[in-house]
Amino acid sequence: MGKTLIIVESPTKAKTISKYLGSSYVVMSSMGHVRDLPKSTLGVDVEDGFEPRYITIRGKGNIIKSLKDEAKKADRVLLASDPDREGEMIAYHLKGYLQNVSDKCRVEFHEITKDTIKKAVKTPRALDMDRIYAQQARRVLDRLVGYKLSPLLWVKVKKGLSAGRVQSVAVRMICDREDEINAFIPEEYWTLEVDLQTDEGLLATQLVRIGDAKAHIPDEATMQGITADLEGQTYTISSISKKSRTRNPVAPFTTSSMQQEAYRKYGILTKKTMQLAQQLYEGIDIGKEGVVGLISYMRTDSTRISPEAQKVARDYIVDNYGADYVPDEPRVYHGKGKIQDAHEAIRPTDIARRPADVKPFLSAQQYKLYKLIWERFLASQMASAIIDTTTVDIAAGKYTFRATGSEIRFPGFMQIYIESRDDEGEKDELGLLPSLQEGQTLPAAGMEPKQHFTTPPPRYTEAMLVKTLEEKGVGRPSTYAPIVDTILGRGYVVREDKHFYSTELGSVVVNLLKDGFPDIIDIDFTAGMEANLDEVEEGKRDWRQIVSDFYGPFAKELKKAEEELDKVSLTPEYSGDTCELCGQPMVYKLGRYGKFLACSGFPECRNTKAIVINAGVKCLACGGDIIQRKSRGGRTFYGCSNYPECKYVSWDKPIEEKCQECGTQMSEKVFRNGQRVVLCPNQTCPTNKKAGKEREQTADAVMQKAARAAAKKTGAKAGAATKGKRKK
Repeated sequence: MGKTLIIVESPTKAKTISKYLGSSYVVMSSMGHVRDLPKSTLGVDVEDGFEPRYITIRGKGNIIKSLKDEAKKADRVLLASDPDREGEMIAYHLKGYLQNVSDKCRVEFHEITKDTIKKAVKTPRALDMDRIYAQQARRVLDRLVGYKLSPLLWVKVKKGLSAGRVQSVAVRMICDREDEINAFIPEEYWTLEVDLQTDEGLLATQLVRIGDAKAHIPDEATMQGITADLEGQTYTISSISKKSRTRNPVAPFTTSSMQQEAYRKYGILTKKTMQLAQQLYEGIDIGKEGVVGLISYMRTDSTRISPEAQKVARDYIVDNYGADYVPDEPRVYHGKGKIQDAHEAIRPTDIARRPADVKPFLSAQQYKLYKLIWERFLASQMASAIIDTTTVDIAAGKYTFRATGSEIRFPGFMQIYIESRDDEGEKDELGLLPSLQEGQTLPAAGMEPKQHFTTPPPRYTEAMLVKTLEEKGVGRPSTYAPIVDTILGRGYVVREDKHFYSTELGSVVVNLLKDGFPDIIDIDFTAGMEANLDEVEEGKRDWRQIVSDFYGPFAKELKKAEEELDKVSLTPEYSGDTCELCGQPMVYKLGRYGKFLACSGFPECRNTKAIVINAGVKCLACGGDIIQRKSRGGRTFYGCSNYPECKYVSWDKPIEEKCQECGTQMSEKVFRNGQRVVLCPNQTCPTNKKAGKEREQTADAVMQKAARAAAKKTGAKAGAATKGKRKK
């Protein structure tokens, strides 16, 4: 048998694949794309069917020469770029450069494992031109919007701006949310909690009904009337209801849900999540086994799992948790809308590679992501949890109070994994109620009226933004990370305290696009374009017609906007400070790591400095002010205003209290779930050694702890190799 040349995108993948194939195969990397539209010109002939003019990417000449030389020596050439539209386009461009490439030259590796690789190289297929046309249509549309709109922004707003077809919609969503928040008018309301004394301790209850209506307490005066009515009232248990509910596992990860969960659980940003997933997919050296791909392909919107993977998972569950932990039939999950179901969901390539086994070979973040993927997949194939809930209603005159308790009867999938939530206030309350009987009267031990105000919708975090983009059909799995990266890089939004805020520049650009290009900035229109591209991939639509239908109205809008839209002036945001070098006012500017101060006399005066925020706390070492600063990496920290004489520094906000062990000023750490912990920032302090590392306690962590306790109670211990017969 002669030589076969296989071309993949990355050197890491090439190294992993080479290990599985014999000496008759040569595996090389193209280092990503080799051709693209030119940067200096539009590169699309709008007069001739929107024909793209591709050129060799600068710096790729030597790579292409090496591939050509090897292709001449090979009897067969296989193109194995990633299994998606973009990968198909890379294969198409590579074929245009090389010789000895037959029609059936395309192979796909949905996971980098020995069996998958060997099977794929035996069954090459022809290039999928419909997939290529769909990718080409996306590229041409993005180029037309970007290269036609950007010059308009230079004229109407300021030089150096750029606009993108999908990114502009994401900025609009953030700006619209900011407008909602600014327009929001809080409404006052009150709640009433009453603690009742039982033989087993206090029973916490909350007012839920007044007469036959749901309790609504709009102000303090109403609350005072209620508390007056309750003076001397008898609290009698009117009903006790017990129910069991089933909680089902969530589907294995898609690209979007993986990005969301990695952010919620570990604060890993979208771009970093995709980098880590790429590394896990392409291969990690795990010791004796060598380089192994640990997960399946990570750009997917499918929740489908192959029957083979399901069977292996079910066998693993029976062997390690018991037969009760698998459902009667394998779980099948259905995605929303159109999905590329040729892919599977993201899963481990071998469920037997437990996170703990590969942890020594992974970085801290690689391990966290692999553990998430492994646990999510395994849990998705497990039995449902059963939770017993008891609800007690207590009557006090016309007022009804309620107490609820719940206990996990059977943990099922919850023993392994519980999905996090964007809304930290939405929690499962676990805990048993004391023994009670209907008709029983209980004395009041305390009453606590609480004032509240309704809150506006929250600003987007990365997880929330990605989730909303997916729900609205804007973008696709491969685009979420670049969208976030781009809108931050352009200065249209900033990220503060993990939430996105629109900048003045972002608002100006969005408003201009709303006025001149309502379709470009419209969420439904952009989602509809994604659906059109899907139909191109399915062979149902012609890509040139889709581009033509878009470009006709767009070109008219562009001409009208050039003539009619007014120039927008960005208002400088003055800080109130003066430049110590030239005396001119200092203004706020936006940089890579957020706002900073710059001289308004730029470019003649280039003075800049960090923004200093007084934290309202005194330094206990020297009496100076504690101020908030930014590190070079953009991370917030706190230090003394008398630096460098006083070198006090803390990543967490200091409080005016000294550590009893070492005398260092204490600080307050706030976790993602809102929990606040006072700790000593001195890492060598004995209090830190005693306490160990502070761990974040999220709602799902508490639930999982309860699930493990329930599993132990029912005799099914996690990790025990209990052999059981599968349920019929």
